[in-house]
Amino acid sequence: MCEAGQVTVWLLVGLTGSGKTTFASRLVARGVVRLSVDEEVFAQHGRYGIDYHESEWPKKEAPVVEEIYRRLVGLVEADRDVVLDAALWRRTERDKVKELVEAAGGTWRLIYFDVSRDELLRRLAERNRREDANALLVTPEALDDFIARFEVPSGEGEELLSETL
Repeated sequence: MCEAGQVTVWLLVGLTGSGKTTFASRLVARGVVRLSVDEEVFAQHGRYGIDYHESEWPKKEAPVVEEIYRRLVGLVEADRDVVLDAALWRRTERDKVKELVEAAGGTWRLIYFDVSRDELLRRLAERNRREDANALLVTPEALDDFIARFEVPSGEGEELLSETL
């Protein structure tokens, strides 16, 4: 969905631990602005599952997402390329962001990180030992719940990335 000379917004879709932040960091090195929902929630409320119960995530995340979307639109209108480092688990969310990007005059690329459960568990075990904003504590049971709720992109203009990050 990218055209030469237009602002590009990378929409990263994938489960926790799939490589979205690693990919986003590579884009930042090229001058792309990164917007991270997880980091903003962390800055405002602390660490998921440590400073507040996991069940509180949706009410803490919702206002952050709306602010991130406002920033996203402003950046696109200011002719800045952006990477949205957020899970975008549901198609309705992805469609909403695509519409925002297009209405602001940008184009989008939907990047889907398709990573097996076993690889996600391996990455999460390693990541769970960290305490930064991008190290949400995720148990195998929580991952199974995430997998059950995740809507795999299909026919949405997605570009597939798998286990290579």
